[in-house]
Amino acid sequence: MNFIIRNYSESDKKDIIQLWQDCGLIVPWNDPQRDIERKLSVQPELFLIGLINDTIIATAMVGYEGHRGWVNYLAVEPKFQRQGVGKQMMEEAEHRLLNLGCPKIQVQIRNTNAGVIKFYRKLGYLQDEVVNLGKRLISDE
Repeated sequence: MNFIIRNYSESDKKDIIQLWQDCGLIVPWNDPQRDIERKLSVQPELFLIGLINDTIIATAMVGYEGHRGWVNYLAVEPKFQRQGVGKQMMEEAEHRLLNLGCPKIQVQIRNTNAGVIKFYRKLGYLQDEVVNLGKRLISDE
């Protein structure tokens, strides 16, 4: 498997949105096109794309605001899951964040997604004793 990771390119958008749909990441309150546009306005060099033979099979939106790093939209094409692709994407995210001096990475996972929770735990991620609160400032609906 000739797997490479590169930065996002504008020609990737359609394939990325399809990948996110295939992975069940798209929800009504997050417009994927707007999320891509927002990411491109903030640290676009941390929008990671994983490919095999020029075909997009994985993504990760990575960010760092000076205190914590975050990973969103980690997606792996279902037929390539459980083959180390997600782990490689996270290793690249960690590497890039570490190069920025980032001391800790956070991920948010829906509490009903037991398989993804297990994946992150295998990578050494632990559940923090925090309550996650959110407030939508701009509606995508």
